[in-house]
Amino acid sequence: MTVALTAWRFDPWACAAIVILGGSYLVCLRRVRRAGELWSVGRTIAFCGLAMATIVIATMSFVGVYASVLFYVRAVQTVLFLLLIPLFLALGRPLSLFIAAAPKTGARLRAAIESRPARLATFPAITTFVLVLTPFLVYFTPWYAAGFHSTAVAELTHVALAIPGFVFFWTLLRVDPVPKAYPYVVALWITAAEVIGDAVLGLAVISDTSLIAGAYYHALARPWGPSLSTDQVLGGGVLWILGDIVGLPFLAAQLIAMMREDAAEAKVIDAELDAKEAEQAASLAVAGGQPAGPAEQRPWWESDPRFAERFQAVDEPGER
Repeated sequence: MTVALTAWRFDPWACAAIVILGGSYLVCLRRVRRAGELWSVGRTIAFCGLAMATIVIATMSFVGVYASVLFYVRAVQTVLFLLLIPLFLALGRPLSLFIAAAPKTGARLRAAIESRPARLATFPAITTFVLVLTPFLVYFTPWYAAGFHSTAVAELTHVALAIPGFVFFWTLLRVDPVPKAYPYVVALWITAAEVIGDAVLGLAVISDTSLIAGAYYHALARPWGPSLSTDQVLGGGVLWILGDIVGLPFLAAQLIAMMREDAAEAKVIDAELDAKEAEQAASLAVAGGQPAGPAEQRPWWESDPRFAERFQAVDEPGER
């Protein structure tokens, strides 16, 4: 076990991805800071630290070493590329950073993001369906076994898993410009659907009586570790349970964003109410009148645009 946990290998494709992604982010960050703009350290850590470190773990640590040997380790790698890496990438706000670093190109990017095709393609039901469907296609088609025989297929599989995950988290977290800002309540429902999708995938793998990529694993003939059937059951459990556990940071990020949005809206509404009161007081002072007493003031919820329609005054009898 100690040898397995300490096993490492160099993956040139993953290293190239880290250099391109991390290097591009740092170049944009340098331009933004030179322009005198501030950028959150936490966002930089999420993208250049957590996301890049997770790529290293998924491809070069014991996960990368044994992903082609043990089914359940391959399942761990799938969850990392499908959920955890895209989550950290999205939290880094790469689109906002690029738009700030290259305003002209960023303006075109923002226009593309706000276009009608982008709104249709990123409809929550579509992004969730693609996120759930992609691992099903990987595990229940020849795609899974092909990744063991072709390096190109294996690397494209990583990309094919990461892209739907990034789009999913990008559109729901809303820390970057999005085609359409859906309420966070919708995001919570979509997250619940994704959790159910993880469970269905895991249960489908567990209940599959035939071995997935059985010919490959039989030819491998490893003399140690769990049996092939047990290995597949463990992998199904990883897809189910680990997938749901990875979703917890996403839920936390959603709740934090929701509370910040509510606080920002409350400040705007308070400022608008204060401005109205100041305007009324000024108009009364000019007219020589007196400010309305507490009994004549309307309750705050009748002035709040979020609740005004719910508390409209009811007509008195005889006024119709």
